[in-house]
Amino acid sequence: MNRLTDVVKNLLIINVIAFVAQYMLKDIVDVSLGYSHFPLSQDFMPFQIVTSMFMHADISHLFFNMISLFFLGPTVEQSLGGKRFLILYILAGIVGTFAHITIDFVEYYRLAAQVDGGMLQTVLAEGGEILKRNQNYSSQVLGDLNLTINGRSLGASGAVYGAVIAFVTMFPKQKLMIFPIPIPIPAAILGVLMVGYGVVSGIGQLEPGIAHFAHLGGALTGFLMIHYWKMANLR
Repeated sequence: MNRLTDVVKNLLIINVIAFVAQYMLKDIVDVSLGYSHFPLSQDFMPFQIVTSMFMHADISHLFFNMISLFFLGPTVEQSLGGKRFLILYILAGIVGTFAHITIDFVEYYRLAAQVDGGMLQTVLAEGGEILKRNQNYSSQVLGDLNLTINGRSLGASGAVYGAVIAFVTMFPKQKLMIFPIPIPIPAAILGVLMVGYGVVSGIGQLEPGIAHFAHLGGALTGFLMIHYWKMANLR
């Protein structure tokens, strides 16, 4: 295993500190920093696009993101250099968030076309407070519309997907042990499985609570940046 590199180490530390802060300062962090909100939500602030990348929903969410970064991130950083790796990580996270927002806008326009203007304004004005009380509209359309407008997302998954797919793009033949697969598999197979799972789950809406298109946006960024830097298929 490669040594823990500087940027990866600092990213791990920042994510853990941010996770602890979420629980120590829960009311402040949840509202202002902890989540990325839909741009039409009253709680939306532009800086959330970046700060939400360092927050996680629970300990398992943090663990799986950080374990991927811990094992594969150092090799990517050593290959690219610290500056390029940090650019890739941050850019993948931002693109992932924008990919998620884009899909939300598509869903917003689809649902908004099914309600009258007055009800739409009511959801925009009041829907967020209803969700904060762990309630929602009884109408399926209004409930889904409210979740689209006032739902929230967070996590480093888009950035981590970018780092992992960068590794896959540079070292597609590298054998990896991936739980629960009992034998080593080429990194290229891991990449296909991750992207395929994201596409199927995102299009099929198999897990509505997971921002699959944020993962895919991050993965695409990692792939494209490695090709842009002409670092694909290294020996």
